[in-house]
Amino acid sequence: MKIYKESLDTMLSIVRNYTQQTTDMEIERRVYDIIDDVRTNGDAALKAYSEKFDGVSIEDFKVPQEEIDAAYESLSDDLKAALLKAKANITEFHSREIEQGFVDMDTPGIIRGQKVIPLACVGLYVPGGTAAYPSTIIMTALPAKIAGVKEIVMVTPPQKDGINPAVLGAAKLAGVDAVYQVGGAQGVAALAYGTESIPKVDKIVGPGNIYVATAKRQVFGQVDIDMIAGPSEIGVIADDSANPVHLAADLLSQAEHDPRARAIMVTTSESLANAVSDEVERQLKLLPRESIARPAIENNSYIAVMDSVEDMFTVMNEVAPEHLEIQLPDPMGYMSLVQNAGSVFLGAYASEPLGDYVGGTNHVLPTSGTARFSSPLGVYDFVKRTSFTQFTKERLEEVATHITTLARTEGLEAHARAIEVRFEK
Repeated sequence: MKIYKESLDTMLSIVRNYTQQTTDMEIERRVYDIIDDVRTNGDAALKAYSEKFDGVSIEDFKVPQEEIDAAYESLSDDLKAALLKAKANITEFHSREIEQGFVDMDTPGIIRGQKVIPLACVGLYVPGGTAAYPSTIIMTALPAKIAGVKEIVMVTPPQKDGINPAVLGAAKLAGVDAVYQVGGAQGVAALAYGTESIPKVDKIVGPGNIYVATAKRQVFGQVDIDMIAGPSEIGVIADDSANPVHLAADLLSQAEHDPRARAIMVTTSESLANAVSDEVERQLKLLPRESIARPAIENNSYIAVMDSVEDMFTVMNEVAPEHLEIQLPDPMGYMSLVQNAGSVFLGAYASEPLGDYVGGTNHVLPTSGTARFSSPLGVYDFVKRTSFTQFTKERLEEVATHITTLARTEGLEAHARAIEVRFEK
């Protein structure tokens, strides 16, 4: 891995260069055309894209319930146990996020409040391709269930040999109401606009490739989305008390996701930096997904040697990583220095994959520096809030002049008159 030994200002500049995002206009145009085709031609467009992109001829997009049930029964006892443990921990954690509305009646003659309402229908996008992600299903479906969403549907790319049983089994376990065999930008478009087979949803959540991310961005406004997910990231803050073998393994745990993934470590120890760099290379050669992880390590990843703990956190807050490990003595004591991170893992035994699977926290997280202003997926993503107000005539009369003054200042005469007519004799 590259090792930087630069001043804080120089290191911050290097970080900014790594995190700059660009827009591929050719992909934007292709995705726009796909979305427009699906919006216009519905299922016929989906069938054509399934044959073109997936090499699969689809007659019925909906996966039969008996196939889903059989998939779950076919799972090994070990996999069932792992999924059930994940479900229990995720449910326990996210149940703490449930929001309550409120009613304010403290002032006589005035009632104000807020009602929290679950979304009616949510669509989950679950990637296919080089890996199956049953964990993503439970991470996205369970918070929606806890929020009270009435209908949860899922799209996932069709496969020539059928959808992975672990994916279908996880959908059953998480309470997904329907599974559809369609992926890519066309799957996002189907959820956003609806087709003859697939219902229109209120929100689309879940990760995908650049075409899926672009499609989600383009349909935002027609529906809500969770976030624009970029390549996976891990940031590690460590000193010489940390184990370089563990650190290298943790860095590679994200590098193996995508050639564009980022693995970044900051440390105050030059000897640790060298040891981790050497260990990353050793472990890389042993990885089945070396061809994916190596370009991520060589092109997008680095180790920075800084002068102080404060400088390490300053750099990492600029990175705003999706996952942040703090491998320092008394790691909880440093949480006050964390400003920008999707999910934080504290100490030597909170390795990042714990959060990917059974830790209980969500693994759908902000990437590409967006942890500066966004949050992990949670129950709060599947509700909306409606406010309400009631005034008596006497209470309205007390503020009537303030309303009409502000309305006429803004040139909105009808606003002012709507108040005044209530007090005309």
